[in-house]
Amino acid sequence: MHEQPRAKWVLAAGAAVQLLTGIPAAWGVFQKPVMEDYGFSRGQATLGFAILVAAYGLGCLLGGYLQDARGPRAAGLLGTALLGGGFVAAAFVPQGNAVLFLLIFSLPAGLGSAFLAPSVLACVQKWYTDKKGFATGVTGIATGLSGAFLTLFVRLVGGHFGMRVCFGALGGVMLAACGAGAAVLKNPPMQEKTQPEKGDDLPPKEMLRTRQYRLCVAAVALAAPPVLLFSPDILSIAAERGLAENLAQWCVVIGSAASAAGRLACPALSDRLGRKPVLYGVYGGLAAGTLAFAFAGGWFVAAAYAALTFFYSGGAAVQPALNTDLFGLRHAGVNYGFIALGMSAGSLLSYAGSQLLPMGARHWAAGVCALAGLVCITLVKPVNKSR
Repeated sequence: MHEQPRAKWVLAAGAAVQLLTGIPAAWGVFQKPVMEDYGFSRGQATLGFAILVAAYGLGCLLGGYLQDARGPRAAGLLGTALLGGGFVAAAFVPQGNAVLFLLIFSLPAGLGSAFLAPSVLACVQKWYTDKKGFATGVTGIATGLSGAFLTLFVRLVGGHFGMRVCFGALGGVMLAACGAGAAVLKNPPMQEKTQPEKGDDLPPKEMLRTRQYRLCVAAVALAAPPVLLFSPDILSIAAERGLAENLAQWCVVIGSAASAAGRLACPALSDRLGRKPVLYGVYGGLAAGTLAFAFAGGWFVAAAYAALTFFYSGGAAVQPALNTDLFGLRHAGVNYGFIALGMSAGSLLSYAGSQLLPMGARHWAAGVCALAGLVCITLVKPVNKSR
């Protein structure tokens, strides 16, 4: 780990940026107000969420290339402009125009969040090379708490002034806060001397040819349905299962707190126990959580949903450290971007499932995906990097 004082500032800046990027975790609280204020159907609003997450996966790839080529600051500032600009633009979408909403909100907001993610993750891991799990976990706490912050913001501002004002206000906050945080991001000095030798790192073209890459991207995709099949509708699910409507929103807040805990605990634990053993627990937890969620009622809905968000977010926070363990740090940004394409696939798979499957079948599909992801992680072996 680099002991320069700047390391702590970079870590704090990364956490500040991530505090405003956890939109998927909070989309359940956006869904109903967006439907009401914009005149969208449930399918249109859910598609907006799915496109946002799919764009996130693609954006991680594009942002990774930019981060590796121009540094984390350039990628972070561009990501801030896309994210904040998408929220501001959403305030001006005409009533009922779902296509325009997808084009000027979902796509840029998803891409912007993704440009920020690899910038932060790759940068802090380079400053904390011997505590990658810890560094990822600290920024992950902010990502998890982002859901709680956005929930309260939407309820307060959106509830009083409507979603158009809420989107515009959030965009302004994002432009200011994420822009300030991104401006601090900088790779450590003499980075080339602190990274492994070039022969220990796999460039993207070589990584894509490995079995380990295919297994990791499949595992990332399969982790999504246990949460994304339900998160856009979590408020209505909770209400249908016995929670009063004014209490159902706490499912999102509790789920966001659990997400933050997972993003801290799982990667930090992986520094001690290893990445794969922790990921075994993650996918096993997703399978068990899916079973519990299928039968939960009342406040147990919130508890089961919190278990799902804990393990899903914990796995998402461990994956970047596993990636650099397997493929090295030199190309961490773009390599993480290629892995994140699994998020796009998982998001689109989840959207299709949420539209085509009844609730009971969604639970079965989520459980099968979790177990399949566990198999993928089990099959991942160290990469033979000798060339």
